[in-house]
Amino acid sequence: MVIGIVTAAGCLAAALTGVLGSGAAEGAVSTGAVRAVPAVGNPTGNVDVPAAGRAVNTKHPTRVIGHGTPASCTSAAVVKAVAAGGIITFNCGPKPVTITMTATAKVVNTSHEVVLDGGGKVTLNGAGKTRILYMNTCDPKQKYTTSDCWEQKWPLLVVQNLTFKNAYSAVRQTATSNYGGGAIFDEGGQLKVVNSVFTGDRCYASGPDLGGGAVRAVGMYMGAVVYITHDTFSGNSCSNGAALSGLYARFGVFNSLFTNNKAIGWGANPAASGTPGGGSGGAIYTDGNQYSLIIAGTAMSGNTAREGGGAIFFVVNAGGGQLKIKYSKLTKNPSGQFQNAPGIFDSVDGADTQPVLVHSTVS
Repeated sequence: MVIGIVTAAGCLAAALTGVLGSGAAEGAVSTGAVRAVPAVGNPTGNVDVPAAGRAVNTKHPTRVIGHGTPASCTSAAVVKAVAAGGIITFNCGPKPVTITMTATAKVVNTSHEVVLDGGGKVTLNGAGKTRILYMNTCDPKQKYTTSDCWEQKWPLLVVQNLTFKNAYSAVRQTATSNYGGGAIFDEGGQLKVVNSVFTGDRCYASGPDLGGGAVRAVGMYMGAVVYITHDTFSGNSCSNGAALSGLYARFGVFNSLFTNNKAIGWGANPAASGTPGGGSGGAIYTDGNQYSLIIAGTAMSGNTAREGGGAIFFVVNAGGGQLKIKYSKLTKNPSGQFQNAPGIFDSVDGADTQPVLVHSTVS
């Protein structure tokens, strides 16, 4: 089955503006995009990205990790730099380098902005046992900055030109745990990920809402979009949302590539009797109230879910919202138990609905 709902191209910018903010060219097909790391992201994705979703200029860093040699680029140096905040780059020598992370780098919430730029040459490796990057505006150990930490506006965390490999979060889902987010866990503030690769990242294998083998964003500042721009997600796994997991987060996914990611939990959400729950959103799992999800210039294939939404699980509990897929191609993303479009489960305000497709194929 192939779905191909196409609206007029002239409506595209207006549709995106309603969700992403103003800008005449938002969502339009670019004729001359310049990319910092050509090998990353969807090779055929050429949708213009809103200014807020693009890479940050890091020519004048606040601090630099390393002194020109691979040996000077250590896990401890990454942890120290992220805690200090500001614009962070790497100087590990002329060749690509892999840094094995033995501890999680944590953002301190008094930082207004933290930018981590690997220059296309740095891999952060979790070695199958370490979550790599953590920001949580509701974690007192990282300093409260407002009386209501949920959906707090700052800090802004930007990750660009990096590879995250073999990260793992073993945190199980409880009422108080910061679960999910194998490579990056972010609760509150703002998040942007640009020109980056996530491969072999994992989080715990079961739990009804536990997700984000690569990235989990929860309780985010709803006045901004969580931008996923020109990124690659391959071979990641988790109970739900093997690549991306969102709860009260507005994702905008641009010119990205999702392949062979797996939602491996079982029992769905809420968990069926006798099951631990999970198994939905092979690539992307999102939940919450009054939000939309935009997929633009993106390709998804070979992603799987044991329960629903082999590619995308999108549920809005109240307040309305839309799943919009533009200039994208989603193929062969099998759902184990349920879907209402090929590879997609789309439910808004308790009713199954269909994604809005613009010049896209879903099969």
